Amino acid sequence: MSNGSGEKISLMAAIAIGIGGMIGAGIFSILGVVAQAAGTAMWLSFVLGGIIALFSTYSYAKLGAKFPTAGGAVEFLVQGWGRSITSGGVNLFMWVGYIISIALYAQGFSAYCLTFFTSVPMPVLSKAIACGIVLFFTGINMLGAGSVGKAELFIVIIKVTILLVFAAVGLFFVNPQNLAMSSWSGVESIFFGAGVLFIGYEGFGLIANAAGDMTNPQKYLPIALYSSVLIVIAIYLVVSITVTGNLSTAEINQYGDFALAQASLPFFGKAGFKLIALAALLSTASAINATLFGAANVSYMVARDGELPQYFARTEWRGASGGLLITTALVLVFIMFFDLARITMMGSGAFLLIYAAVNAGHLRITAQTGASKILVMIPMMLCLILFAILEVYTWQHSHAAVYTMLLLLGGSFALEQILYFRNPSRRSSSHGPSVVSGARSGSK
Repeated sequence: MSNGSGEKISLMAAIAIGIGGMIGAGIFSILGVVAQAAGTAMWLSFVLGGIIALFSTYSYAKLGAKFPTAGGAVEFLVQGWGRSITSGGVNLFMWVGYIISIALYAQGFSAYCLTFFTSVPMPVLSKAIACGIVLFFTGINMLGAGSVGKAELFIVIIKVTILLVFAAVGLFFVNPQNLAMSSWSGVESIFFGAGVLFIGYEGFGLIANAAGDMTNPQKYLPIALYSSVLIVIAIYLVVSITVTGNLSTAEINQYGDFALAQASLPFFGKAGFKLIALAALLSTASAINATLFGAANVSYMVARDGELPQYFARTEWRGASGGLLITTALVLVFIMFFDLARITMMGSGAFLLIYAAVNAGHLRITAQTGASKILVMIPMMLCLILFAILEVYTWQHSHAAVYTMLLLLGGSFALEQILYFRNPSRRSSSHGPSVVSGARSGSK
């Protein structure tokens, strides 16, 4: 997504995009949902999810160094699976996954925003705020990649500082009994929790979408990927231990999305609650910003390859591509008609399948990337196993969420099949071009 001035995304900004894409849902928006699944062993679920993300990071680093494009996983899938219904269907589903994620972050932003004004939020006002923040960052994305990177770096520095202060002080107030193994849920519950919160880690893939706007991506993209994931795992670990050490499982379930802020009350008081609420606003805001950036690039690249109408790849209004505008419109639909828990489960399931598909495609071209087949196969299997566990858990809590995700998955492949057979040129080559330049460069 090159902006008009040709401004590049720095290494630090790329790391910030990854951190911004990850820290937003896992700690703030879905803490209560994860606690219901994993109980006091919630911190183990965060570690497990991080390990799976770290394995996938290896695959993304190898693919990104070989195919540095603004499309990220879009190009990885085309390189691994060729210009096929498989790559096209998964790419469309990935775009849907980003839409779901943005809706999740926006609802989390709205929930914390309302704590500054009222203790009895009105549903209409909540949805209005969620829609408003999405529209605001759509405007930021119109300004170009450089603006997105700078905004992420600024927001990430502030929110990470607040979270680290919270953890550093809160660890001294931890009640060891809250972390005792005797109060842990079963092993299956820990895996359930890891599956539910995986959407809190999927944001590292957004760095790959920035490769086309980075200087020397072959060198700096792997550094940005590994650094962001390791930093986020460490932050998630200390923060989740602080929360579970200061609140019982019942209290975490009671306070739900506000559990992190509630955990700060014993040592920071009411001022601490507001400080954590501010960090939550910044975290969810940066996640919206980073994910809109990735979603717009994905829709551009998918349209470029003929997997969506060309309208998605054109600049339609000011600096906005058709893909960015339609992405925003669909996010608003999800905000209006789906609740937070169902969005979380659908989003996590979607990205577990997407990362499994990326790794499966990578297995076909490891000779080109120089990657170890074993290290690529491990995250593929882990993602599939966690997906199966998550779907069992989701079915037990919301049949509608499972049906909706299957409908979206089936719809993505059905649309892809239609577009595939309407565009004979896509069947003439097995692989797409490796585009190194930015995705949205103002093509008309």
